[in-house]
Amino acid sequence: MTPFAIAGVQMYVNALQPNVDGMIHRLDVLMARFPWTQMVLFSELAPFGPLDKFALPEQNETLDRFCAAAKRHKVWLIPGSMFIKNPDGRIFNTSVVINPEGEIIRRYAKMFPFRPYEAGIAAGTEFCVFDVPDVGRFGLSICYDIWFPETTRQLTAQGVEVLLHPVLTGTTDRDAELAIARATAAQFQCYVFDVNGLGAGGLGKSCVVDPSANVLHQSAGQEDMFPIEVDLSVVRRQREAGMKGLGQVLKSFRDREVDFSVYDQASGVDSYLHSLGALEMQQQGSRAGLHVDVSGTEAESKTDASAATAPGTLPFPGHVSNG
Repeated sequence: MTPFAIAGVQMYVNALQPNVDGMIHRLDVLMARFPWTQMVLFSELAPFGPLDKFALPEQNETLDRFCAAAKRHKVWLIPGSMFIKNPDGRIFNTSVVINPEGEIIRRYAKMFPFRPYEAGIAAGTEFCVFDVPDVGRFGLSICYDIWFPETTRQLTAQGVEVLLHPVLTGTTDRDAELAIARATAAQFQCYVFDVNGLGAGGLGKSCVVDPSANVLHQSAGQEDMFPIEVDLSVVRRQREAGMKGLGQVLKSFRDREVDFSVYDQASGVDSYLHSLGALEMQQQGSRAGLHVDVSGTEAESKTDASAATAPGTLPFPGHVSNG
Protein backbone atom coordinates (compact mmCIF):
# COMPACT_ATOMS: atom_id res chain seq x y z
CA MET A 1 0.00 0.00 0.00
CA THR A 2 1.25 3.47 -0.91
CA PRO A 3 -1.06 5.94 0.88
CA PHE A 4 -0.73 9.63 0.19
CA ALA A 5 -3.05 12.43 1.38
CA ILE A 6 -4.02 15.08 -1.18
CA ALA A 7 -6.34 17.97 -0.32
CA GLY A 8 -8.30 20.11 -2.73
CA VAL A 9 -9.36 23.62 -1.73
CA GLN A 10 -12.51 25.00 -3.37
CA MET A 11 -12.68 28.68 -2.44
CA TYR A 12 -14.29 31.94 -3.50
CA VAL A 13 -12.15 33.82 -6.03
CA ASN A 14 -12.35 37.58 -6.58
CA ALA A 15 -11.70 38.97 -10.05
CA LEU A 16 -10.61 42.50 -9.17
CA GLN A 17 -8.48 42.01 -6.08
CA PRO A 18 -5.83 39.46 -5.09
CA ASN A 19 -6.84 36.22 -3.38
CA VAL A 20 -3.36 35.28 -2.19
CA ASP A 21 -3.94 36.17 1.48
CA GLY A 22 -7.13 34.11 1.44
CA MET A 23 -5.35 31.13 -0.10
CA ILE A 24 -2.61 31.15 2.52
CA HIS A 25 -5.20 31.58 5.29
CA ARG A 26 -7.13 28.56 4.01
CA LEU A 27 -3.92 26.56 3.76
CA ASP A 28 -3.20 27.38 7.40
CA VAL A 29 -6.71 26.31 8.42
CA LEU A 30 -6.49 23.13 6.35
CA MET A 31 -3.22 22.08 7.95
CA ALA A 32 -4.53 22.85 11.42
CA ARG A 33 -7.63 20.72 10.81
CA PHE A 34 -6.01 17.95 8.79
CA PRO A 35 -2.31 17.87 9.69
CA TRP A 36 -1.84 14.55 7.89
CA THR A 37 -2.29 16.26 4.49
CA GLN A 38 0.77 15.89 2.24
CA MET A 39 -0.22 17.78 -0.93
CA VAL A 40 -2.59 20.72 -1.50
CA LEU A 41 -4.19 21.76 -4.79
CA PHE A 42 -6.07 25.02 -5.45
CA SER A 43 -8.21 25.91 -8.47
CA GLU A 44 -7.14 27.46 -11.75
CA LEU A 45 -6.31 31.20 -11.56
CA ALA A 46 -7.10 31.25 -7.85
CA PRO A 47 -4.43 33.81 -6.83
CA PHE A 48 -5.60 36.71 -9.02
CA GLY A 49 -8.74 35.61 -10.85
CA PRO A 50 -9.50 35.32 -14.57
CA LEU A 51 -8.31 38.70 -15.87
CA ASP A 52 -4.98 38.62 -17.68
CA LYS A 53 -4.36 42.30 -16.97
CA PHE A 54 -3.01 41.08 -13.61
CA ALA A 55 -0.30 38.96 -15.26
CA LEU A 56 2.97 38.86 -13.32
CA PRO A 57 6.59 38.28 -14.36
CA GLU A 58 8.08 34.80 -14.09
CA GLN A 59 9.73 35.66 -10.77
CA ASN A 60 7.43 37.45 -8.35
CA GLU A 61 6.70 37.99 -4.68
CA THR A 62 3.51 35.91 -4.79
CA LEU A 63 5.42 32.77 -5.74
CA ASP A 64 7.89 33.52 -2.96
CA ARG A 65 5.00 33.62 -0.49
CA PHE A 66 3.62 30.29 -1.71
CA CYS A 67 7.08 28.73 -1.44
CA ALA A 68 7.39 29.94 2.14
CA ALA A 69 3.93 28.56 2.99
CA ALA A 70 4.77 25.13 1.52
CA LYS A 71 8.00 25.00 3.49
CA ARG A 72 6.28 26.10 6.70
CA HIS A 73 3.72 23.32 6.46
CA LYS A 74 6.07 20.78 4.82
CA VAL A 75 3.60 20.03 2.03
CA TRP A 76 3.62 19.76 -1.73
CA LEU A 77 1.72 22.80 -2.98
CA ILE A 78 0.12 23.54 -6.35
CA PRO A 79 -1.41 27.03 -5.83
CA GLY A 80 -3.75 26.81 -8.80
CA SER A 81 -2.41 28.83 -11.69
CA MET A 82 -1.82 32.45 -12.60
CA PHE A 83 -1.16 34.49 -15.70
CA ILE A 84 2.58 34.84 -16.21
CA LYS A 85 4.05 37.28 -18.73
CA ASN A 86 7.23 36.09 -20.38
CA PRO A 87 10.03 38.50 -21.26
CA ASP A 88 8.87 38.35 -24.89
CA GLY A 89 5.45 39.70 -23.87
CA ARG A 90 3.47 36.48 -24.28
CA ILE A 91 1.08 35.60 -21.46
CA PHE A 92 0.71 31.98 -20.30
CA ASN A 93 -1.74 30.41 -17.84
CA THR A 94 0.89 28.82 -15.61
CA SER A 95 0.92 26.42 -12.66
CA VAL A 96 3.88 25.68 -10.44
CA VAL A 97 4.69 22.64 -8.33
CA ILE A 98 6.34 23.49 -5.00
CA ASN A 99 7.96 20.77 -2.91
CA PRO A 100 7.93 20.58 0.93
CA GLU A 101 11.29 22.34 1.03
CA GLY A 102 9.69 25.38 -0.57
CA GLU A 103 11.32 24.92 -3.98
CA ILE A 104 9.58 25.29 -7.34
CA ILE A 105 10.43 22.05 -9.12
CA ARG A 106 8.11 22.34 -12.14
CA ARG A 107 6.28 24.97 -14.15
CA TYR A 108 3.45 24.10 -16.50
CA ALA A 109 1.74 26.34 -19.05
CA LYS A 110 -1.79 25.36 -20.11
CA MET A 111 -1.65 23.68 -23.52
CA PHE A 112 -5.21 24.42 -24.59
CA PRO A 113 -6.36 27.93 -23.62
CA PHE A 114 -10.15 28.07 -23.81
CA ARG A 115 -10.23 29.80 -27.17
CA PRO A 116 -11.86 31.89 -28.44
CA TYR A 117 -12.82 33.01 -24.92
CA GLU A 118 -9.18 33.11 -23.78
CA ALA A 119 -7.96 34.99 -26.83
CA GLY A 120 -4.50 36.41 -26.32
CA ILE A 121 -3.31 33.64 -24.01
CA ALA A 122 -0.38 31.68 -25.45
CA ALA A 123 -0.39 27.88 -25.44
CA GLY A 124 2.23 25.87 -23.62
CA THR A 125 4.03 23.01 -25.35
CA GLU A 126 5.72 21.06 -22.54
CA PHE A 127 4.17 18.42 -20.29
CA CYS A 128 4.46 18.39 -16.51
CA VAL A 129 5.48 15.15 -14.81
CA PHE A 130 7.07 14.88 -11.37
CA ASP A 131 7.78 12.22 -8.78
CA VAL A 132 6.98 12.29 -5.09
CA PRO A 133 9.77 10.16 -3.58
CA ASP A 134 8.61 6.77 -2.27
CA VAL A 135 5.04 7.54 -3.38
CA GLY A 136 4.57 7.74 -7.14
CA ARG A 137 4.35 9.81 -10.28
CA PHE A 138 2.10 12.84 -10.71
CA GLY A 139 1.06 14.90 -13.72
CA LEU A 140 -0.54 18.29 -14.14
CA SER A 141 -3.07 19.60 -16.63
CA ILE A 142 -5.23 22.72 -16.47
CA CYS A 143 -8.99 22.91 -17.10
CA TYR A 144 -9.65 22.69 -20.88
CA ASP A 145 -6.60 20.45 -21.33
CA ILE A 146 -8.60 17.45 -20.09
CA TRP A 147 -11.05 17.79 -22.99
CA PHE A 148 -8.19 16.60 -25.21
CA PRO A 149 -7.39 13.00 -24.21
CA GLU A 150 -4.06 13.25 -25.98
CA THR A 151 -2.78 15.30 -23.05
CA THR A 152 -3.58 12.61 -20.48
CA ARG A 153 -2.39 9.90 -22.90
CA GLN A 154 1.03 11.55 -23.01
CA LEU A 155 1.19 11.87 -19.22
CA THR A 156 0.08 8.32 -18.40
CA ALA A 157 2.39 6.88 -21.09
CA GLN A 158 5.15 8.37 -18.94
CA GLY A 159 3.82 6.62 -15.87
CA VAL A 160 1.64 9.30 -14.27
CA GLU A 161 -0.63 7.77 -11.62
CA VAL A 162 -2.40 10.88 -10.31
CA LEU A 163 -3.69 13.64 -12.58
CA LEU A 164 -3.87 17.00 -10.80
CA HIS A 165 -6.42 19.16 -12.60
CA PRO A 166 -7.11 22.72 -11.40
CA VAL A 167 -10.07 24.26 -13.24
CA LEU A 168 -11.98 27.51 -13.50
CA THR A 169 -15.40 26.57 -14.85
CA GLY A 170 -18.38 28.78 -14.13
CA THR A 171 -20.34 27.82 -17.23
CA THR A 172 -23.11 25.39 -18.15
CA ASP A 173 -20.65 22.77 -19.41
CA ARG A 174 -19.47 21.88 -15.89
CA ASP A 175 -21.51 18.66 -15.80
CA ALA A 176 -19.92 17.59 -19.09
CA GLU A 177 -16.52 18.35 -17.61
CA LEU A 178 -17.28 16.15 -14.61
CA ALA A 179 -18.25 13.33 -16.96
CA ILE A 180 -14.93 13.79 -18.76
CA ALA A 181 -13.08 13.62 -15.43
CA ARG A 182 -14.67 10.25 -14.68
CA ALA A 183 -14.05 8.97 -18.19
CA THR A 184 -10.42 10.11 -17.99
CA ALA A 185 -9.89 8.18 -14.76
CA ALA A 186 -11.29 5.00 -16.34
CA GLN A 187 -9.59 5.38 -19.72
CA PHE A 188 -6.16 6.02 -18.26
CA GLN A 189 -6.52 4.12 -14.99
CA CYS A 190 -5.43 6.97 -12.74
CA TYR A 191 -6.72 9.16 -9.94
CA VAL A 192 -8.12 12.52 -11.04
CA PHE A 193 -8.20 15.50 -8.64
CA ASP A 194 -10.42 18.10 -10.29
CA VAL A 195 -10.56 21.32 -8.23
CA ASN A 196 -12.81 24.21 -9.25
CA GLY A 197 -13.32 27.61 -7.62
CA LEU A 198 -16.31 29.79 -6.76
CA GLY A 199 -17.45 33.28 -7.69
CA ALA A 200 -15.21 34.63 -10.43
CA GLY A 201 -13.34 31.33 -10.08
CA GLY A 202 -16.16 28.99 -11.07
CA LEU A 203 -19.30 27.32 -9.77
CA GLY A 204 -17.70 24.62 -7.66
CA LYS A 205 -18.56 20.92 -7.98
CA SER A 206 -14.95 19.85 -7.46
CA CYS A 207 -14.45 16.11 -7.54
CA VAL A 208 -11.98 13.31 -6.86
CA VAL A 209 -12.22 10.16 -8.98
CA ASP A 210 -10.42 6.85 -8.52
CA PRO A 211 -9.03 4.64 -11.32
CA SER A 212 -12.32 2.72 -11.55
CA ALA A 213 -14.25 5.96 -12.19
CA ASN A 214 -15.74 5.92 -8.69
CA VAL A 215 -16.32 9.42 -7.31
CA LEU A 216 -14.55 9.57 -3.96
CA HIS A 217 -15.69 13.11 -3.25
CA GLN A 218 -18.03 15.62 -4.88
CA SER A 219 -18.19 19.21 -3.63
CA ALA A 220 -21.33 21.29 -3.95
CA GLY A 221 -21.55 25.04 -4.49
CA GLN A 222 -19.98 26.31 -1.29
CA GLU A 223 -16.42 26.57 0.00
CA ASP A 224 -14.86 23.21 0.70
CA MET A 225 -11.54 21.65 1.64
CA PHE A 226 -11.30 17.93 1.15
CA PRO A 227 -8.26 15.82 2.03
CA ILE A 228 -8.44 12.41 0.36
CA GLU A 229 -5.97 9.62 1.08
CA VAL A 230 -5.17 7.78 -2.15
CA ASP A 231 -3.50 4.40 -2.55
CA LEU A 232 -1.30 4.27 -5.63
CA SER A 233 -0.97 0.50 -5.38
CA VAL A 234 -4.57 0.46 -6.63
CA VAL A 235 -3.42 2.19 -9.81
CA ARG A 236 -0.57 -0.27 -10.31
CA ARG A 237 -2.74 -3.31 -9.63
CA GLN A 238 -5.45 -2.11 -12.00
CA ARG A 239 -3.00 -1.32 -14.80
CA GLU A 240 -1.59 -4.83 -14.48
CA ALA A 241 -4.82 -6.78 -13.99
CA GLY A 242 -7.44 -4.50 -15.56
CA MET A 243 -10.31 -2.47 -14.12
CA LYS A 244 -12.28 -4.94 -12.01
CA GLY A 245 -10.17 -7.63 -13.67
CA LEU A 246 -11.42 -6.59 -17.10
CA GLY A 247 -10.15 -3.87 -19.44
CA GLN A 248 -6.36 -3.46 -19.58
CA VAL A 249 -6.51 -0.33 -21.69
CA LEU A 250 -2.95 0.95 -21.29
CA LYS A 251 -1.48 -2.38 -22.34
CA SER A 252 -3.95 -2.64 -25.21
CA PHE A 253 -2.90 0.77 -26.45
CA ARG A 254 0.76 -0.19 -26.11
CA ASP A 255 0.18 -3.31 -28.20
CA ARG A 256 -1.93 -1.57 -30.85
CA GLU A 257 -1.61 -2.58 -34.49
CA VAL A 258 -2.48 0.81 -35.90
CA ASP A 259 -0.93 4.25 -35.85
CA PHE A 260 -3.35 7.13 -36.11
CA SER A 261 -2.66 9.22 -39.18
CA VAL A 262 -4.91 12.00 -37.88
CA TYR A 263 -1.95 13.08 -35.74
CA ASP A 264 0.11 13.69 -38.84
CA GLN A 265 -0.96 17.20 -39.79
CA ALA A 266 0.25 16.63 -43.35
CA SER A 267 -1.77 13.43 -43.84
CA GLY A 268 -4.94 15.13 -45.06
CA VAL A 269 -7.23 12.81 -43.13
CA ASP A 270 -8.34 15.77 -41.01
CA SER A 271 -9.67 17.71 -44.00
CA TYR A 272 -13.15 17.69 -42.46
CA LEU A 273 -11.85 19.66 -39.48
CA HIS A 274 -10.66 22.40 -41.83
CA SER A 275 -14.21 22.78 -43.11
CA LEU A 276 -15.54 23.89 -39.74
CA GLY A 277 -14.56 27.52 -40.06
CA ALA A 278 -12.46 29.78 -37.88
CA LEU A 279 -12.06 29.40 -34.12
CA GLU A 280 -13.96 32.54 -33.17
CA MET A 281 -16.68 33.83 -30.88
CA GLN A 282 -20.24 33.28 -32.10
CA GLN A 283 -22.48 36.33 -32.40
CA GLN A 284 -26.20 36.83 -31.87
CA GLY A 285 -28.32 34.95 -34.35
CA SER A 286 -25.39 32.90 -35.61
CA ARG A 287 -26.38 30.16 -38.03
CA ALA A 288 -22.96 28.53 -38.16
CA GLY A 289 -23.29 24.88 -39.09
CA LEU A 290 -26.81 25.31 -40.45
CA HIS A 291 -27.85 25.35 -44.09
CA VAL A 292 -30.55 27.92 -44.75
CA ASP A 293 -32.18 27.83 -48.19
CA VAL A 294 -33.21 31.42 -48.93
CA SER A 295 -33.79 30.95 -52.66
CA GLY A 296 -37.20 30.60 -54.30
CA THR A 297 -39.14 32.52 -51.67
CA GLU A 298 -42.43 32.24 -53.55
CA ALA A 299 -42.01 28.50 -54.06
CA GLU A 300 -41.21 28.07 -50.36
CA SER A 301 -44.33 30.00 -49.42
CA LYS A 302 -46.44 27.68 -51.51
CA THR A 303 -44.71 24.68 -49.96
CA ASP A 304 -45.33 26.06 -46.50
CA ALA A 305 -48.99 26.60 -47.31
CA SER A 306 -49.32 23.06 -48.59
CA ALA A 307 -47.55 21.69 -45.54
CA ALA A 308 -49.96 23.54 -43.29
CA THR A 309 -52.90 21.66 -44.83
CA ALA A 310 -51.22 18.26 -44.77
CA PRO A 311 -52.38 15.90 -42.02
CA GLY A 312 -50.14 15.76 -38.97
CA THR A 313 -47.99 18.78 -39.91
CA LEU A 314 -47.57 22.24 -38.46
CA PRO A 315 -46.42 25.32 -40.38
CA PHE A 316 -43.33 27.17 -39.18
CA PRO A 317 -41.41 30.10 -40.60
CA GLY A 318 -38.04 29.56 -42.29
CA HIS A 319 -37.13 25.99 -43.11
CA VAL A 320 -33.79 25.39 -41.42
CA SER A 321 -32.16 22.02 -41.90
CA ASN A 322 -28.90 20.59 -40.70
CA GLY A 323 -26.52 20.61 -43.63
